[in-house]
Amino acid sequence: MVWNGVQQASGPPMVGRHTEREAIGRLLDAVRDGLSGALVLTGEPGIGKTRLLEHAADRAAELRVVRLTAVESETGLGFGALHRLLRPFLNRADRLPGPQRAALDAALGLVPGPPADRYLVGLATLTLLSEAAAEQPLLFLLDDAHWLDRESAEALAFTARRLHADSLGLIIAVRDGLGDNGLFDALDTHAVTGLPEPEARELLSLGAGRVDTTVADRIVAGTGGNPLALLELTDALAAEQLSGIAPLPEPLPVGRLLESHFRRLVRALPPETGTLLLLLAAAPSDDTGTMWRAAGRLGLSARAARPAVAAGILGRDTPTAFRHPLIRSTVYAGAEPGERRRVHAALAAVCDAVRDADRRAWHRAEAAEGVDDGVADDLEAASERARSRGGYSQQALFLSRAAEFTGDPDKRAERLLDAAQAHLLSGDASAAGTAMDLAGADIRGPVMRMRELRTRATAQMLQIVVADIPAMLMDAVTGLDTRDPGLTWELLCEALHAALVAHDCTRGTSLGEVAAAAVAARHDPDPAARGRDLLMEGLARRVAQGYEHSTPVLRAALDGLRGGDRIEDAHSPFAVMMSMACDDLWDVRAGRELTGRLAAANRETGALYALGIALLAEARHLLWDGRFREAEVRFAEFDVIAADTGFPGGGDINRLHLFALTGQEAELRAAVRRTAELRTIGLGLHQLLARHALALFELGRGHYRQAAEHARAVFDADPPACGNLVLPLLVEAGVRTGDRAGVRGALARLEERAPLAGTPWALGALALGRALTADGDYARKFYEESVDLLGQEPLALELARTRLLFGEWLRRRKRRSDARKHLRAAYESFEAFGAAPYAERARTELLATGEKARRRTDEARFDLTPRERQVASMAAAGLTNTEIATRLFVTASTVEFHLNKVFRKLGITSRRQIPRAIGEPGPAPAE
Repeated sequence: MVWNGVQQASGPPMVGRHTEREAIGRLLDAVRDGLSGALVLTGEPGIGKTRLLEHAADRAAELRVVRLTAVESETGLGFGALHRLLRPFLNRADRLPGPQRAALDAALGLVPGPPADRYLVGLATLTLLSEAAAEQPLLFLLDDAHWLDRESAEALAFTARRLHADSLGLIIAVRDGLGDNGLFDALDTHAVTGLPEPEARELLSLGAGRVDTTVADRIVAGTGGNPLALLELTDALAAEQLSGIAPLPEPLPVGRLLESHFRRLVRALPPETGTLLLLLAAAPSDDTGTMWRAAGRLGLSARAARPAVAAGILGRDTPTAFRHPLIRSTVYAGAEPGERRRVHAALAAVCDAVRDADRRAWHRAEAAEGVDDGVADDLEAASERARSRGGYSQQALFLSRAAEFTGDPDKRAERLLDAAQAHLLSGDASAAGTAMDLAGADIRGPVMRMRELRTRATAQMLQIVVADIPAMLMDAVTGLDTRDPGLTWELLCEALHAALVAHDCTRGTSLGEVAAAAVAARHDPDPAARGRDLLMEGLARRVAQGYEHSTPVLRAALDGLRGGDRIEDAHSPFAVMMSMACDDLWDVRAGRELTGRLAAANRETGALYALGIALLAEARHLLWDGRFREAEVRFAEFDVIAADTGFPGGGDINRLHLFALTGQEAELRAAVRRTAELRTIGLGLHQLLARHALALFELGRGHYRQAAEHARAVFDADPPACGNLVLPLLVEAGVRTGDRAGVRGALARLEERAPLAGTPWALGALALGRALTADGDYARKFYEESVDLLGQEPLALELARTRLLFGEWLRRRKRRSDARKHLRAAYESFEAFGAAPYAERARTELLATGEKARRRTDEARFDLTPRERQVASMAAAGLTNTEIATRLFVTASTVEFHLNKVFRKLGITSRRQIPRAIGEPGPAPAE
């Protein structure tokens, strides 16, 4: 078997490992059948992960096998491992969609360009490999994945999570204790442990022949069944010891001492051989030219490898390859510091100053000792090149190393703060905190202190720990004073965003104080960010000055954004604020249009984190229109994105309103309990959203007193996110429970705010509130007005709720014929939506009019999974498989796989039949 051009030497027969071999066999069978899969093997050094990879390659008949072994000395070279993996396939890169090609070229440094988005790089990797697999099924074997650079690991994890129907398999070996930052956690994982006693004895006999029974017992017990330890001990122990004549050493050289055993083997070799081994451990494993040039500078020849080959440290067929990955890391870790520096100096000297500038800078750093501003400057220059490729974790690593060699305290602190910011861009908030802690006492002056506070606030925001963020940013504003009004405004916008999310859970300041500061600091809008600036000003005025002062500003912001103000560059907090503004103005059309534009722009650029937030906003608007299944598609996609990006905000807390409206009480109660727990990290708004959802749920069941209690809590807090939407709920619950004060307060707020908002939803909500509190013909007039206004907007749920209330009112006044019309329409709508509590309430009312109302059964289209529904919806809109794949960050073959399942479930044979089958309009006609 040939892997990347290297003939592998055969090892001893594999013993045991039946579970792991079965898992590998299933994966290989899936790949041969056109499907895909990924398998992660974890375990301690020497436990047999590499041997299992060899087994997979031996069994991979008819598959193209590509093997990559990550190298410890190249962990800091961003996208380095990915470049090595993709090198055989880069001749296909010109077939990639434009954004993917640009991202991959930038990441690999093939062409200059803007920093690559790491998720677009992952998608490019997926597309490139899946197209290659379409010609011949592929199997990738990745050893020592714990040494991958973070950017390569992210791209490979992204690819592995999206494998489905691509004839592509990936098996990854990771050492216990070093980890992969959780990037591979979502994949099928097998923990490789020590061999059971019978199998350990069998392997021991294969390596050593006849072994005394008592000695075998001690060796098996002492090694814990570690295969490498068993085999190495048979070489390390004398025949007399194996036969039981001479005593065994105490303790046995196993476990952690296994590395000591390898060190002893290396130290027994001639000095020039030891130096050559260290050079091999430090040099790029696939660049023997660089290695031999460095060997020449060190006065080493190829003959120096012979003793290592004879000792079994290097392979006989490949004398520049270590027999086992553990030996490589042992050689490097066990070398004397001075000798390591000498080897890295030789490697730096032979690296091309232009072509290999980053590797040269890294080797120079490994060769340096103490303060060295020249080395620090080289590392900073390398960090800039890494940033330009989108290699932010690599940028951070270069900057952190540069700080180590920097003498000036201010410059050192600046580099560490830059490193922290780069860590945040790579999604590693913990590493960012470490970099800021290292800056420590070197952080001096208001500007640098402001940078530290802002970076710490951003790190906490990524972890959605928001309680302290507003106070931190307010402190930064205070320290900055009036030096930079534009920066002050940016800081206050960030503080306001965090404070709105925290609501009453802020520490050290309050939402009102932050909003007042933002209003006082308002400056002329930046033309490039006018819509966002007006949006933030409007929300600040909403909190600090009241609804009347906020509405004109928010209206101007939304009108400007809909009229052409740039939205494509907006980041995710903007999506949250925009959603709040649309809800506060009851403007569902603006919300749907703007969140749709944001989602489309984020899909185009691969901005997954921002896309996820936009999807949540889209789901909210779909719920109000009764499109629950489409909303679940958005929630499901958000959960996938949250897993991809490491964002901790996924899960059922986002489905509160979906659970409430569909009557999933157990799930709703569990999600509500989760929101209560989130108050400890400052997510106060989530609890108010939960109370709003509970009010909707209880109203559906006719539990008006409980509904009133939940609605009152939201009314009192009055958050922009749902403070206005709860008003008609509170009126309804108050009327049914006789809470006149509650009704008066809610209706007064509706009377004040709805005309200011002026949208059909606002005016329809006001008309409904008036209808609920009026008598006779006035009530009928207001109900009809509400139905008419809400019917003008994509608000099918709100319209059905109003028709239910209207029908109930008509039935109580003995107008059964008129009541049936509205109750039947409400019932049919709720049934179609899946709004079980409201459907049952409408059915009961309809029965009371004398009309029968049978419960419907879900149609076949509702058996589709969220992903199948999403693919079907896009196909119904006229998108091609390739276009769908690009939008969903999957491959065209995976789209085809899902479409085939859609066809089978819906009983159709053509894409033209999809729109009718799923109840959606077809593609817009060409103009």
